[in-house]
Amino acid sequence: MAQEDDQQADLSAGGARPVLYSFRRCPYAMRARMAIAASGQRCELREVVLRDKPAELLAASPKGTVPVLVDVDGTVIDQSLDIMLWALRRNDPEGWLQAEGATLDEMLALVAECDGEFKRHLDGYKYPERHPDADTAAHRAQGGLFLMRLDARLQDSAGLCGGRIALADIAIAPFVRQFAQVDAAWFEAQPWPRLQVWLAAQLDAPLFARVMEKYPPWRTGGRGVEFPPA
Repeated sequence: MAQEDDQQADLSAGGARPVLYSFRRCPYAMRARMAIAASGQRCELREVVLRDKPAELLAASPKGTVPVLVDVDGTVIDQSLDIMLWALRRNDPEGWLQAEGATLDEMLALVAECDGEFKRHLDGYKYPERHPDADTAAHRAQGGLFLMRLDARLQDSAGLCGGRIALADIAIAPFVRQFAQVDAAWFEAQPWPRLQVWLAAQLDAPLFARVMEKYPPWRTGGRGVEFPPA
């Protein structure tokens, strides 16, 4: 409670800041928080309970998904990649927008593959109760084809687009994490050694731990917490 009170005091003293509606376990929100934290931008984070979405979130973005960023001038950004670019174009100390082996457009194209076909198979594999007619094994196999390609990209480099971590790695890792968690033993048994090492490194990074801190749900009339945490 003392830590939360200190954060509230810091937030009040800092004046108006962008508001970030987030949900801790959402992979889209994870990638947005990673970019904001890496950039050093300061926000008021409002943790959302997805089954009880606050009216303020729905007013800002009627689609009702997270993350949603409301800038101090009222501008609403409700796509996770756009939030990443919003933060990193202000400050990119890690050079995530400039991969050694790919242009930004090429990185975004790889992320689009993750968010499109791979995400569809991830959902069919992870949430069979939501897709009763889906073939779970087929979705796992099809998703595995994308992961096999990622493993091949890591053959001679530490990142998906070159010798260091860049935007594509940060944007894709939360979804690979979800896939791996469905059946961790199966994932570890696959012939993707480079991908497994890459994922472990992403999850062990201090920045990832920093953006995965737990916060109480935000309620209308209250204040969010300072993000990233000090």
